[in-house]
Amino acid sequence: MRTLQERISLSIVIPTLNAAGTLADCLQRLAGCEIVVADGGSADATVAVARGAGATVVEAPRGRGSQLAAGAEPARGEWLLFLHADCRLEAGWREAVRDFCANEDRAGYFALALDDKAPAARRVERLVAWRSRVLGLPYGDQGLLISRRLYDAAGGYAPIPLMEDVELARRLGRRRLAPIGATVTASARRYREGGYVARPLRNLACLGLYFAGVAPRRIARLYG
Repeated sequence: MRTLQERISLSIVIPTLNAAGTLADCLQRLAGCEIVVADGGSADATVAVARGAGATVVEAPRGRGSQLAAGAEPARGEWLLFLHADCRLEAGWREAVRDFCANEDRAGYFALALDDKAPAARRVERLVAWRSRVLGLPYGDQGLLISRRLYDAAGGYAPIPLMEDVELARRLGRRRLAPIGATVTASARRYREGGYVARPLRNLACLGLYFAGVAPRRIARLYG
């Protein structure tokens, strides 16, 4: 059977910072693709885990925007998939990505699932689905699949510590963002620690501040 990499030219870019506890599970599901890990100065075994899985590791200034931009530079694929280290792609993602890549004029995102059985987690998932569909604002934990041509034409990720996903989504525009048709499961740790009510409210506050023109570096202090 031909691999996904043989069907389409895909590179997966993952920003990391002390992500050794989740990165191995993430990488296990990505066999057959070029993987670039952009590390922001991890003090744990993140880099060793990445290299052990055959990933290319690049060092980047700490901050998701900076790391994503740095990881995209050496990636050789005609398509780029940006993915967080605490996320794992679920069954059927390869076929969904292959089909999605038939149209180079759009970028795609995954449906979000949280690794928590609590009813509150389902409410967050529904909120995320609504935000992505209606507002055209998928976040980074949903992944972003985009052709290299469109990524470069849009200007790529801005080197900012927060809101890099929203900033790029706004430049792409809602009409160019569409669901891929597969699911990514993300860690619910931040929701469990920050609260299923307080954390979304904090995220909403950060989004409001960004739209009000507050600098992302200042917002990052609130985000935590």
